[in-house]
Amino acid sequence: MDLTRRHLLALAAAFAGAQAARAGTAPMNVVTTTGMIADTVRVIGGDAVTVRALMGPGIDPHSFRQTRSDIVALTRADLVLWHGLYLEAQMEEFLARLAARQPVVAVGEAVPESLRIAHPDYEGRFDPHVWMVPDLWRHVADGIAVALAEARPDAARDIARNARAFRADLDRLGIYATETLATIPPEARVLVTAHDAFGYFGRAYGFQVEGIQGISTESEAGLARIRDLVELLVARGIRAVFVESTVPDRNIRALIEGAAARGHEVRIGGELFSDAMGQPGTYEGTYTGMIDHNITTIARALGGQAPQRGLNGWLAAEG
Repeated sequence: MDLTRRHLLALAAAFAGAQAARAGTAPMNVVTTTGMIADTVRVIGGDAVTVRALMGPGIDPHSFRQTRSDIVALTRADLVLWHGLYLEAQMEEFLARLAARQPVVAVGEAVPESLRIAHPDYEGRFDPHVWMVPDLWRHVADGIAVALAEARPDAARDIARNARAFRADLDRLGIYATETLATIPPEARVLVTAHDAFGYFGRAYGFQVEGIQGISTESEAGLARIRDLVELLVARGIRAVFVESTVPDRNIRALIEGAAARGHEVRIGGELFSDAMGQPGTYEGTYTGMIDHNITTIARALGGQAPQRGLNGWLAAEG
């Protein structure tokens, strides 16, 4: 049987499954691209959903391509939620075709355009990393709640209740971010990372953000960029740079070596979660834990004050 025929059969099964879910009380089968969306769906959807994320810890969504098993999961889903804003660049064509056959929603695009950061190189495109700021992720959470309630109107009341509780958690996380990051001396608020995933973070909390690569990890880091950042580290006396869980650390190591050659010592301030969360079953493997980890790690590395175990006291102990 050829792949196209298998896809058509899978689509027919998906429609049948969706009708059965709507007719009864079985949990709705939701497939998401990123872990951040999946975790938010689990919290807001509660017992009304089962969730599968295609992209696990350490997976770079910019370069991710769906496998055959991913295609089967997507076509069998009652609801597909992806980020959009050109994050899943390699999947966009497939997801557009899928949207003609079943419910598919780009929830990242719930963030109003007026709040997005324009892509520096492509007109009409935007920085997709809106999850870095809890106040922006509220819009995505609201979009997820709407999509879930529309797909499962019988569970709409529970979904609305869970969404309110999640928004309250985001408010608390946002306050922690603002207060904790404000303890970093102004002259030390320079965040150097592997790629430019922290633009919204920098705008929200007053940081100069410098990524070695651009907004997408598909861009290449040139020698000139490395030299410029080494010059910045030396001139500003920056003592810490950060690796990312989804990006190889070779360029960060090159920065450290370049600064050392200039007589300036720079250390790795920690690993940040940029495009994926931590391991499943851990606090860092949740949206709240991911952001708590980043806030706490950045603050402690750059001279601010933050509890070692973070907002809720649940972060993994250092070392």
